[in-house]
Amino acid sequence: MDDPRATRQNGTQTAEKLTREERLAAKLRENLRRRKAQARAVAAPPATPLQGDPAKDRE
Repeated sequence: MDDPRATRQNGTQTAEKLTREERLAAKLRENLRRRKAQARAVAAPPATPLQGDPAKDRE
């Protein structure tokens, strides 16, 4: 029962799972930031007002 190989394997599996969970958590945070930025861009008013052709306004 006290096989050192089993402990190493379990330790490695735990470490791999932790790193996988950390990677997934980082990806989720990145995705959330991107989606929030997209939502802000859609909700924000346009940077330049659409009031017709500026060349015609000068004439």
